[in-house]
Amino acid sequence: MYYRDTYAKIDCDAIAHNLSLLKKKTSHALIAVLKANAYGHNDYWAAKTAIESGCCMVAVSSLDEALALRRQGFYDQILILGHIRPKDISIAIEHRVSVSVISSEWLKEVVALHPNLKHLIFHIKVDTGMNRIGLRNIGEVVEAVDLIQRHHGIAEGIFTHYACADSDSKEMCERQFDKFKQIVTSCNYPFKWIHAENSAAILTYEDTLTNAARCGLVMYGISPVATDLDLKPALSLISHLTCVKKIKKGEHVGYGATYQADEDCFIGTLPIGYADGFLRANQGRFLYCENEWVEVVGRVCMDQCMVRLPHFFPAGTPVEIISSHCPICEMAEDLHTIPYEILCILSDRIPRKIYYHQQEVAVINNRLHEF
Repeated sequence: MYYRDTYAKIDCDAIAHNLSLLKKKTSHALIAVLKANAYGHNDYWAAKTAIESGCCMVAVSSLDEALALRRQGFYDQILILGHIRPKDISIAIEHRVSVSVISSEWLKEVVALHPNLKHLIFHIKVDTGMNRIGLRNIGEVVEAVDLIQRHHGIAEGIFTHYACADSDSKEMCERQFDKFKQIVTSCNYPFKWIHAENSAAILTYEDTLTNAARCGLVMYGISPVATDLDLKPALSLISHLTCVKKIKKGEHVGYGATYQADEDCFIGTLPIGYADGFLRANQGRFLYCENEWVEVVGRVCMDQCMVRLPHFFPAGTPVEIISSHCPICEMAEDLHTIPYEILCILSDRIPRKIYYHQQEVAVINNRLHEF
């Protein structure tokens, strides 16, 4: 249930379609990346769709995100790609959540606090050039594998992350891959999963060393690089006119009176603002309303924004903010950012209407704690 006429439509069939294309594109198993509430798409339904589409596991950024999935009834394998506090390892063990080794110091603290790591699955992160998290050399990796095994843990995977996979030049990728390959082969350990490719690399830089790939943005129908794949964006953002009024030439609209009408015109108000993730920088951009383009005029408010209408539309008329008519990549370009950021800042004030097998199956309104 929701009580404000703005919502995001999430098309799980589009996610399944995109994953089917990726399975044909790569010979590697797919790890579905669900960080930040599945890039704003809803973690549970994205996870459910991913596993049903053949992904070998899902990945999140934190223990909080993993537990959120567990509490919604998702019981397949979850890998935490980021940091988990060593003191919280017992929670990961209890809920069967796989964790990443982010540094030698971190792993030593883990085994000091939890000598028995039975059944806990580890993926060892290798830092090949991002200089973010991860082990840096073969000695650290060998020591980590040994420490995990001596404390009855499972060293299931090893992975790295490309810094420039979306660049036309693959020089940085090649340097990182060479370092990763040297460490993996020198380690001489039978990891079940070896993964390095992100969305951009799946499309442009497949290798023969790894056997799994992490699909993030591309899973949701948005490509970080040029591609001929028929991807289908899974999220659309819709609002509705709540108030329509005619103003006279010379009147102003919004905070700071930044917009002045150059003729008599109709102004419509939408119940969406920067608290929802619709940024103030959208002032001056165009949205789509009943086969017409409408301009965002005046400053975007916390909860509302105004659009200039070409003629009268009644209250209740839908306005497309992100859709096939208003692609998120164009919004990102206009706002001098990337699609990831736009998706991830769509707040939980916006309900998600979930469509699965061409039917509406759920309305997720986290503000009402309805899952």
